[in-house]
Amino acid sequence: MVGGDDDDDLLFADEDETDEAGEDRAGSGLPPWKVLIVDDDPEVHAITRVVLGDTVFEDRALNFLSAHTAAEARAVLARHADIAVILLDVVMETDDAGLRLVHFIREELGNRQIRIILRTGQPGQAPERQVIVAYDINDYKAKSELTAQTLFTATVSALRSYQHISTIEQSRRGLEKIVDAASALFERRSLSSFVEGVVVQMGSLLHKAQGSFLCTVRRLPDGTPAEEAEVLAGSGPFEGAAGRRVRDVVPEPVEADIRAALEAEENVYRRDHCVVAFRSRGHAASVLYIHGQGPLSDIDRRLVEIFCSKVAIGFDNVFLYEQLRNAQRATVHALGKLAEFKDEVTGEHVRRIERWTTLIARELQRRGAYPGIVDEAFCEQIGMASMLHDVGKVGIPDAILGKPGKLDPDELRVMREHAAIGGRILREAAGMVHGQSYLTLGAEIAEGHHEKWDGTGYPRGLKGEAIPLSGRIVAVADVYDALLHRRPYKEAWDHGAVMELIRRETGTHFDPRVVDAFVQVLVDEGVLAG
Repeated sequence: MVGGDDDDDLLFADEDETDEAGEDRAGSGLPPWKVLIVDDDPEVHAITRVVLGDTVFEDRALNFLSAHTAAEARAVLARHADIAVILLDVVMETDDAGLRLVHFIREELGNRQIRIILRTGQPGQAPERQVIVAYDINDYKAKSELTAQTLFTATVSALRSYQHISTIEQSRRGLEKIVDAASALFERRSLSSFVEGVVVQMGSLLHKAQGSFLCTVRRLPDGTPAEEAEVLAGSGPFEGAAGRRVRDVVPEPVEADIRAALEAEENVYRRDHCVVAFRSRGHAASVLYIHGQGPLSDIDRRLVEIFCSKVAIGFDNVFLYEQLRNAQRATVHALGKLAEFKDEVTGEHVRRIERWTTLIARELQRRGAYPGIVDEAFCEQIGMASMLHDVGKVGIPDAILGKPGKLDPDELRVMREHAAIGGRILREAAGMVHGQSYLTLGAEIAEGHHEKWDGTGYPRGLKGEAIPLSGRIVAVADVYDALLHRRPYKEAWDHGAVMELIRRETGTHFDPRVVDAFVQVLVDEGVLAG
């Protein structure tokens, strides 16, 4: 709706107080348009308010702000970043004060959205053709030619232009945020991390939202859906709600909206919240609940829907990634079972090694040791890969593996072959997988966990940092666990004796930095006193 004064004569009245309260005279619930009047003549302020006072455009009234000098206008602009239109005089405290203000707005503030209507009582001071070419203004009016109707028309035209430009800019910024959010989300490699990222990025997209959460109906082990939806991750007042039923987190009317969105897979928009539904290939329907944002504009709704479509793709990517990791884990477990089948002692041993190596790697990461090697992928993979350290024992005769006593030199030579055998098996398998995997790391560990820091180990006699770090870590964990537990050829050692040996062989058998990290792990685990 557009309305205005049809009288073609400018009316004079006493100047009203500057309306900075932003009251909604249109009664639509929408904020009014902000119009800044900059003129050193008080009567111009008064006339403008009277002529445009009843104007309503797109169900929004006008909120007038006043400045009598360019300096005052700068202060008002600093307080109000959302001014839509400026009705600007040229000659005020100086002959070119208005033009200097135009330059300030466009160049220093970088505000290209605000619409500037230049009104001058001295056209000769600022010729229209020259000003239009030299300055980024949107309209030029001589006060002598300005009537109520032309002022109304110019203002509404400027508001419409501002609205269109603001819509385009809002869409651009929103799409930039979605692209940035999608890039950040697609880097996440676990479902829990992904859903946490979704609610964080939604807060960035709708900065007025008080909080949000992602929820879904989980599937039971038999494949049937659970009876109620539960929260996967939340922000704001819903932070920490993960794992809880939706009905325990929000009021019943909101829970009903969420339930309806899940069942119909349709979006629900209310004045104080919205629910956006989406489905991915690998998961049941999910919804993103956004709380406290207020009524969403058509642009915001579209941006949220685009964002959720990207989230659905991200869900599929994370699901496929987790399936790939699970397949790798299954391969590792299968190979580990082979070693366990040959050597029944290995079963529990490899599971303990998995835990110790992961903790050592995390401690090295915390310390910043071996940068470029100990990254997140290394820490995630080394535990599982360590379970393959003795897979080469499948090639060792049972008589040697189970001999209840010390091996003779020939038997010891055969036993030591398990390191090279394991390396060959895993390296051949790793060649079928592109890039770093559990298998490539497992091959390093199988070959390297019997090498020694001083170069006296086997199978290759590597020394110092020439030994892969993964092998050096497993070397410490392997010796520690093997000595603590009974084997066919020995009894279990006392913990103090084990630690005495590890400290004694630090710098000869073991990497000193790895041992330091392991000792800290034992302290943190309560195994050693701090």
